[in-house]
Amino acid sequence: MQKVLVTGGLGFVGSHLVDLLIEKENYDITVLDNLVSESSSETYKRSSVKYIIDDIRNINNLNLSKFDIVFHIAALARIQPSFSNPTEWFDVDARGTIEVLEFARKSNAKVVYSGSSTFYGGTHKSPYGFAKWCGEEVCKMYSSVYGVKTAITRFFNVYGERQPESGEFATIVGIFERQTRNEESLTVVGDGEQRRDFTHILDICEGLIAASIGDWYGEEFPLGTGINYSINELANMFGGDIKYIPKRKGEAKTTLADISVTKKCLNWEPKQSLTKYINNFKRNLK
Repeated sequence: MQKVLVTGGLGFVGSHLVDLLIEKENYDITVLDNLVSESSSETYKRSSVKYIIDDIRNINNLNLSKFDIVFHIAALARIQPSFSNPTEWFDVDARGTIEVLEFARKSNAKVVYSGSSTFYGGTHKSPYGFAKWCGEEVCKMYSSVYGVKTAITRFFNVYGERQPESGEFATIVGIFERQTRNEESLTVVGDGEQRRDFTHILDICEGLIAASIGDWYGEEFPLGTGINYSINELANMFGGDIKYIPKRKGEAKTTLADISVTKKCLNWEPKQSLTKYINNFKRNLK
């Protein structure tokens, strides 16, 4: 039985990861979450899991027991809200990651870091993208200098059950689901020709667990599909009217995962289909 800590374990990604870890029946699970994110909810609590409601920046002051694995999912997410409060985004996503890695160093735990494809639009294009890139670099430094085992997973556009549908942290698939359900026009940013690699939440969680199995020292493992769609194509999958809104700063024109290394090293590949997911959503509306 491995002892694992999941930071952000009451959010969209973290709660799904906890459910999958429970299903695999080989993990003693503790969650650290401050319930600040709009996607976090106490309704995701599970009876077999220990929960600590606190901030990752306090992790070294909590007198936690030692863990075998730390899944570091907690972060302030999304590009656009980061522009209005860069110091908070950097403090949580960069310094918070340093605190998690320092905890792992002291407890001899391996760390699986949830990186982001956001900086593909340019490392210095947004506070969020830069802070997440810094998190990756900190993982590599702790592996190089202190021998901490770190696996850097890199998320693309994650979708699926429990995804936020409104507010600052909403996903584009979640927004389109809400707008379709409410018979509203689908809001598309810019010309809609920007392309994104969409990965189902279950594939993401399987990838996180796969990354925790080996001994890695700062290796990067993109968790995408290797297929991307334009936002116009995504909107057409949902159907209905489209309303175009102004282009936003800091966002990449194209993201597309190269998952060849992930497949080879982790024996992982995505199994879920975006088109099937959307078709099931539309069928369930009828």
